[in-house]
Amino acid sequence: MTNRQIIRRAAVAAVLAAGAAGTGLLAAPLAQADAPGAAPAAVSQSDLAAARAAAQSPSVLARLGSFFAHDPVSPAGSAQHLAGAPDAAAVPQPVGATVPVYTLDPGFVAGAKGAAVARPDFTATEVAAPDGRTASVWTVRQNGGWQVVNIASGSDETQYAALGAAGGGGTVFREPQVNAWYVLRGGRVLPLDPEARGSVGAGGVSLAAYQRLVHQRYGDKLPGSAYDKAGLGGGFSAEGAGSAGAVNIPAVTGAAALGLTALTGVGLAVRRRRTSG
Repeated sequence: MTNRQIIRRAAVAAVLAAGAAGTGLLAAPLAQADAPGAAPAAVSQSDLAAARAAAQSPSVLARLGSFFAHDPVSPAGSAQHLAGAPDAAAVPQPVGATVPVYTLDPGFVAGAKGAAVARPDFTATEVAAPDGRTASVWTVRQNGGWQVVNIASGSDETQYAALGAAGGGGTVFREPQVNAWYVLRGGRVLPLDPEARGSVGAGGVSLAAYQRLVHQRYGDKLPGSAYDKAGLGGGFSAEGAGSAGAVNIPAVTGAAALGLTALTGVGLAVRRRRTSG
């Protein structure tokens, strides 16, 4: 089991509890809603621009150079590491658009009336190294500004956003507990990756059916549940995990629960993702 899989499994309740606690949700009975809930909140273009500016600041680009140089995933990265510091001229650069990343909403899991299926969690900016490798820079709005909290190898966030847009639009969101990516389109939850297809089938399911599914999976892990009272809902113990503290705006809800560390001179949390075939 990879470190990212361990983190994802252990963070099931943390992601849900972080949002549910803020809305007073307990392990409530599932609302039998046959119609879609509220539309997921939008992230403004000005916020996306500010997030991108944070992701491409000189200090972050310098850290990205070190990230790629020390990345054990690639033989090229290992060779650069053995050779010493990365070439200062070979600075990774952002590519494509900065996108909002939506995550399964705890209120939707709990069955809160009118809850959206997902809500903005963080933004992602894809960056490319000179050798073609990519990484995703995650930013959240904290303490009055946008901050980089994580670098993940690969580009899942922008890849699935583009895939959803190309297929007809809708809200792309993730169910991180099972590494699944979906798009909500026309009142149906449609799969975008193998994990999502294993979850809802190749043709997807109605929004009401998906609500019943995630309530079955996670409804007993919300605040006030036995799982929560056992102390399992407050984070995870994966080696090296930090905490970003409270996230204080509606546009970002899950970064603290994911155990990310803000880029404030004390280090950068790195999460390797397991790639999907």
